[in-house]
Formats: sequence, structure tokens, C-alpha cells
Amino acid sequence: MTTPIQIADIANYDGQEVLVRGWVYDRTDKGRLQFIKLRDGSGVAQCVAFKKEMSPEAFEIAGSLTQESSVQVTGTVRKDDRAPGHPGGYEIGVQSIELIQMADEYPITPKEHGTEFLMDNRHLWVRSSRQWAILRIRATIINAMRNWLDDHGYLLVDTPIITPAAGEETTTLFGIDYFGEPAYLAQTGQLYNEANMAAFGKVYCFGPTFRAEKSKTRRHLMEFWMLEPEMAFFSLEDLMDMEEQFVSHVIQRVLEKHPLELEIIERDTSKLENALPPFPRISYDDAVARLQKLAAETDDPEQKELLQIEWGSDFGSPHETAIAEMFDRPVFVYHYPTAVKAFYMQPVDGRPEVCLSVDLLAPEGYGEITGGSERIYDGDLLEQRVAQIGLPREAYAWYLDLRRFGSVPHAGFGIGLERTVAWICGLSHIRETIPYARMLNRKYP
Repeated sequence: MTTPIQIADIANYDGQEVLVRGWVYDRTDKGRLQFIKLRDGSGVAQCVAFKKEMSPEAFEIAGSLTQESSVQVTGTVRKDDRAPGHPGGYEIGVQSIELIQMADEYPITPKEHGTEFLMDNRHLWVRSSRQWAILRIRATIINAMRNWLDDHGYLLVDTPIITPAAGEETTTLFGIDYFGEPAYLAQTGQLYNEANMAAFGKVYCFGPTFRAEKSKTRRHLMEFWMLEPEMAFFSLEDLMDMEEQFVSHVIQRVLEKHPLELEIIERDTSKLENALPPFPRISYDDAVARLQKLAAETDDPEQKELLQIEWGSDFGSPHETAIAEMFDRPVFVYHYPTAVKAFYMQPVDGRPEVCLSVDLLAPEGYGEITGGSERIYDGDLLEQRVAQIGLPREAYAWYLDLRRFGSVPHAGFGIGLERTVAWICGLSHIRETIPYARMLNRKYP
């Protein structure tokens, strides 16, 4: 009986007769020879249909195949270093071919297409080799994140998507009608994670989050995925130690598993290979001083204006990029001004204008990859912060409750999956990092 195989495993079947099922990625007509690139989701293999080695009916099918037609091919695997494909170096000498469905004229061809056209046809664009490679890397990033946490004593505890109040900024909420009462799509699972942390010690949640930020930048999506660990009895230093081990593991796992996919997307991996602990750590004060010095020393008026910053301001993309370029690997910036961070972040002792927060900035202009902090664990202080900002206490009563029953110092962070995929894959825009992007002006397909 002919062995059904996945194309990714083709090297294991040299000289054997196999059965592959998939879709025609491309076909080249050479008269009595038909070169068919067949993809099955795991990879792409060249199938060579030679007229004299097949029945007339089967060869006629081979010569009529359109792009994305679905077929079943039986043939013999043979090694040929010139054979293209993913993986290359092997091809299939076709003995028979069965047509499952002849595809209509396919709208996406090897010619250049505009981005909007490709996004309108995203349901088909995901079949292309570049998108195939990116989304496979995305899956491995998710797997590596979860495996590292699972192996280090963290428990996955799910948090709700529908919430009664803001987790971060009240101006970026998607409101919904919850049976006649207002509710919101979650911006973060972190507040609920703190409740879970008190039950299990070390936890994480991972799921979709929503931000109604009216931004069209290459870094922003309206719907994205975020992983958020939370740990009892963790200091800011403990948090940075954990983050650099975690992030480095994810990168090394991608480098180990996906050399082929990284080659397809033409990723220069040198910066990734260097992302090993320890990561540099600088304070916000130091970062501002460095930026001000850089702005003063540059002769480029545009660059000088972009780098201008006063103490107390949050960093924009040019600032994060400039800071990251000062180092050869990701860099931690800690102790941001309290005013630019979330209400629940613990202030620095003796310096309440600064909080025990930290962002991890990626190289190559990819900016903030993680954002975290120690959390306020004193009930009175958290009550003051809620009142000071003007948050509705009734909506946060359960969260304030956590400080009444065994409150402890604790810390956590969030890591945006899509920004991480963009950085690791070296992508210029975040829209390629997720199967179906939801952006300011796009909710289709």
C-alpha cells in the first residue's frame, strides 16, 4: 500500500513510493514534462510528471492543472540537490495523479499586488510561502512561550474577555451592551490575573485583547493576543531576571526549529542570535539623559526634533529605537514616571513620582515588547490611586478586595504576541503577524 506522507518529511522516504495530497502552488509546462509545485501545508515539493511514465489520462490532468487546484499524487521520492521546494533537495517522480477539484482562476499570482488587494484577499494570501512561514513561526512562538511557563511552575488560568471596567486606559475601550448594562471588551487580563496569582502563586493568561486606539501605525492592531504572567513575592529585579530567560528561550526555539521559514522571509538572524541573557538594564532617568545628549550632538534637524524629550514624558517610537540602538541585544528600561503608567504600579520608595515599572525594548526599531511592574499591594494606597484618577470604585471593588485578604508584594508583565512575531520575523508591518488583522479601517475578511 502506498504510504501517505507529509511533504515536510519527504527526506525520510528517498527511493520509496509515496502518496501526497495538497494544492498546486505553481506549474511549469515543458511539453512532455510538467513540473508541479505541490503544497500540503507542511511544505512544498516539486512533482515531475513525465508523459511516457504515466497514463494518457493522468498526464492530461497534470498538464491542465490550475493554481490552487487540489490533487492527490502517487510517485517515487528521489534525491536531487537541484530540486526546489520547502524542504528542497527531493522531488517526486509522478506515477499517477487524481484531480480532486480544478480551481477557478486564482486572483493572487506571482506578479506584484498592492497591499490593500492582498489584505482584501487575506483568506487566500495566507497560502503564499511568505505568509505560510510567518504563521508557522507565530505558532512556535506561542508554543515556546507556554512551554517555558508550564515547565517553570506557572499555571494557565483564563481571564474574561467581557469586563465591567477598564484595565488600562478608559479612552481605548470597546463598549458593548451587556443585557442593558455597559460592559467592555478586555484590554488586559492582568487585574484578574492578580486574583488568580493569590490562589496559585505563579500564573499566566493568554488570549485576545482589544484596544480601541485610533492609530494607523505599523505597530497597532485593534484585536491582538497577549500573554501575561503574574508572580507572588516577585520584585522588579526578579521580574527582569525571569523575562530575559523567557524571551531568550522563545527566540532560540524559533532559530532552532525554523531555519527554513526564516530563510523564506529573508530574515537576518544575527540580531536574534545575540539575544542572550543578561540583557542591559538602564533607568528611565538614564535613558532620558542619553536621548537628550544624542539630540544635542546630532546635526540633523529632523532627528534632533524627533529625539527631543523632557523628563516625565513617555517614549515615542523614535526614542525607543534610539535607545535600543545603543545596545547589541534587547534592553530593559525601568522606573518610568508614575504619571505615564497604569494606576496599579507600585511607587519607588521615597520617590513617588517614579514607579517600579519596566519595559523591554527590542532592537531594530521594534520598540516595546514587554511592559511590566511591581503592583501596589497596600490597600490604602490603591484606594488613593483609584480615587485620584477618578475610577468608579464600585467597578473595582473586587480588585480592591484582593488587598484585604493576604496581600503580598507581586509583579507581572504583558507581552504582545504580534509585536513579538514582527520583531522575530523582521516584518515592517504588524498586519502580517496575525491570520486576520483587525485595524482601524479593516475588519474584513
